[in-house]
Amino acid sequence: MSEQSPLQTLFDTLPQTGRVEWIGIRPARGEAMEALDSVAVTPGKGLEGDRFKGRETSKRQVTLIQQEHLHAIASCLNREAIDPEVFRRNIVVSGLNLLALKGKQFRIGNVVLEYTGLCHPCSKMETALGPGGYNAMRGHGGITTRVVEGGDIGLGDDVQACL
Repeated sequence: MSEQSPLQTLFDTLPQTGRVEWIGIRPARGEAMEALDSVAVTPGKGLEGDRFKGRETSKRQVTLIQQEHLHAIASCLNREAIDPEVFRRNIVVSGLNLLALKGKQFRIGNVVLEYTGLCHPCSKMETALGPGGYNAMRGHGGITTRVVEGGDIGLGDDVQACL
């Protein structure tokens, strides 16, 4: 068995625990986000009531963004704050660098998600946030995930990498 490289050891060291700060679904295309206290999550279907209609193998079943990035985006736009629903992500998490979950599965409450990629901003952010909104979000758009094990997610739930 070969030893792990020092860089891989750094990638795999993630003792921080995050926290769910906001949950939202979009019931249909073009509709406003609806904030929830908790939500059922199903493999292949994502969050109950969300408009996601992808396939079971879809890499974009649930989207997440860091609360800390919401502040960074607001700062780039010379605002005090921006409400989470404007960003159109399903879950806002604090206290954990979501990019550190690359290549990993992680647990939120009793749900297991798998990091599948970056969630880049779309052109709708220019409309939602005003001029420069798209560029303010670049590098801060969050991540996409696939549901591995279903269950329930609630406000305040821990977010932690699976070991």
